[in-house]
Amino acid sequence: MTVLHSLILGTGEPLIILHGFLGMGDNWKTLANKFAANYQVHLVDQRNHGRSFHSDHFSYELMSEDLLNYMNHHDLESAYILGHSMGGKTGMLFSVENPEKVKKLIVADIGPKYYPPHHQSILDALGEVDFSTMTSRGEIEDTLKKYIPEMGIRQFLLKSVYRKTRDELAFRFNYPVLEDQYEEVGVALPPRTIFEGEVLFLKGALSGYISSADEDLIMAHFPNSRIQVVQRASHWLHAENPSDFYDYVAGFLEND
Repeated sequence: MTVLHSLILGTGEPLIILHGFLGMGDNWKTLANKFAANYQVHLVDQRNHGRSFHSDHFSYELMSEDLLNYMNHHDLESAYILGHSMGGKTGMLFSVENPEKVKKLIVADIGPKYYPPHHQSILDALGEVDFSTMTSRGEIEDTLKKYIPEMGIRQFLLKSVYRKTRDELAFRFNYPVLEDQYEEVGVALPPRTIFEGEVLFLKGALSGYISSADEDLIMAHFPNSRIQVVQRASHWLHAENPSDFYDYVAGFLEND
């Protein structure tokens, strides 16, 4: 059994953070350092991302299994789980499948519904990167810039570029598999699945990922949940308004 890679910070009750699509645990380092004052924070790289193993198989069922294996490997009886976007979907499925392992769940800007594919332009841009001829981050960014005008998204993607050998750069995420099986990212939580524990949904005020029409579905799966709006933030709410994001999560975790 291969165990997910993680960075573990601090001491106390375990708090596992699950990143979004094409991300990695390291994206959360600044907030994790704050949480580490009160919790043992596990910054996990999900399969096919970051420093975790690459696999030809990719689904929420498998990522939920990976998380259970990770907790068993680290002797974590239960943990607080915080997931953003794809990581939030992993956290939701894990919670309905393993409720006894979840103290509380925080879901950042994603709902349990099906999401149609919407990262295609980003995947197309990544497909244009040719590591056999591009030997600098500058060259890679110039290529991405043709397709991705938002500097923040380019910087986010460039964080996953690393030096594979002295002469060759590569992406840490498994681009071929993620591009091929991209539809898995939008899959809905299975119907009639319920987690009775406490759940906090954080929704970016400028994001369209969670709408008022989604609230009934959220309550059907998570009857003990509430939705908190994070102002001045879109889908990347933890990066765009980290102060309010931290305060909402910390308040929810402390209120035991």
